[in-house]
Amino acid sequence: MTTRREFISSASKGLLGLGVVPGGKRPATPTFAATPATTPEETPMAAETSTSTSTPQATGTGLIYDARYLDHVLPLRRGEVHPERPLRLVRIMEVFAERGLDQELIPLSLLADPMTSIRAHHTREHVESVRRIDVTGPVAELAVAGALGAVDAVARGQVKNAFCASRPPGHHANNTGQEEGFCFYSNAAIATRYAQRVHGFERVLIIDWDYHHGNGTQNAFYDDASVLFFSTHDWQAYPGTGDPTLMGEGEGTGFNINAHLDCGSRDVDMLRHWDSKLLSVVSDFRPDFIIVSAGFDSRRDDLLGCFDLTDDVFKRMTRTAMDLAEEYTGGRLVSLLEGGYNVEGSALAAAAHVETLLD
Repeated sequence: MTTRREFISSASKGLLGLGVVPGGKRPATPTFAATPATTPEETPMAAETSTSTSTPQATGTGLIYDARYLDHVLPLRRGEVHPERPLRLVRIMEVFAERGLDQELIPLSLLADPMTSIRAHHTREHVESVRRIDVTGPVAELAVAGALGAVDAVARGQVKNAFCASRPPGHHANNTGQEEGFCFYSNAAIATRYAQRVHGFERVLIIDWDYHHGNGTQNAFYDDASVLFFSTHDWQAYPGTGDPTLMGEGEGTGFNINAHLDCGSRDVDMLRHWDSKLLSVVSDFRPDFIIVSAGFDSRRDDLLGCFDLTDDVFKRMTRTAMDLAEEYTGGRLVSLLEGGYNVEGSALAAAAHVETLLD
C-alpha cells in the first residue's frame, strides 16, 4: 500500500515530461459574479499606498475566483483520481454558497497580464516550459493573476483583506522547468514581490500553514531581510525541506522561521509555535503587508497529511493573522489557497478561514 508521503513524492514528479495535460468535463460550481480584469497600467504605484494611521481603514473581504481554475487536471494512472483535482475548489465554492458567504464576499478581478511579474521571479526556461503545457500553463498564469488582483484590491483599499480560491497551488515552485508538488509558479512569492515593487510596501510577512513546507517560498527570500517567512509543517514529509535550523543567510538571517510539527500534532501544538516562534519576531519586524499560504492539508483526515488539526485552529490562526494586520498593516492581508486534499474537510476549513476574515 502506498503511503501518503510516498504518493506525494512520486505523484509530484514529471508532469512537464508528459507533455499535454488532459482536460475533462468541468464540474458544476456555484457562480460568483466577476468584475473586469485590471491591466498593469491601472495598478497604483507606491505613492498611492498608505498606512492605517493616514487614511480610513478599508472594510470587506474580497474573493478571487475564476471558473477556468477548474480546467486544470493533473494526470495519474488509469482509474485513479489525482488528489489535486478540480473538485476541491468546486466543494469550497459550494460550502461558501451554503453558508451564505457568497452574499458577503466581494468579487475581485484578476490582473489582466501577470506575465511581467512571473518573468521577474522565474527563469525564462522555467516559464517557457510551463507555458508549453496545454490547458495547465494558462491556468497557472491565472492563479498568479488572481493573487496579484487580490494584492491590488487590498493595496488600493477596495477591500480590507481577500481570499484567493485558486489553483494550482504555488509554494513548492522553483525554477526546475517542471511541476513540483502540484505547483508551477510561486504564487505567494510573486505576489510578495508585486506588493513591494508595484505598491511600495517595504516589509511583507508570509505565513504558511500548509502541511508541507513551502520550499519555493523559502528559497525566494532566504537572504532577504524585507520578507519574514514563517512556515509550520511536517519536516519529514514532501519535499523534505523545512529544517528548523535553517533561519536564513546574509541579511536574511533570522527572517526564515521553520516550525516542525510531528505527525498527529493537534491544535495546541500548532498554536504553541505561533506563540513561541512568530509573535515576538513580528513585533520587531513590523510588516506593512501580510500574505497567507493557506494550505488545508494540515487539517485532520487529509489524504496527504497526518496532523490532527480542527477547523477551530484555522479560525484562531486567521484571527491572529488579522490581529497582526490590524496592528501593523492597516488590516492588509491576502490569503492564497495552497494544498488540502480531503475535499469535504478542506472546504469546511476554508469556510472557517473565510468566515473569520469576514469578521
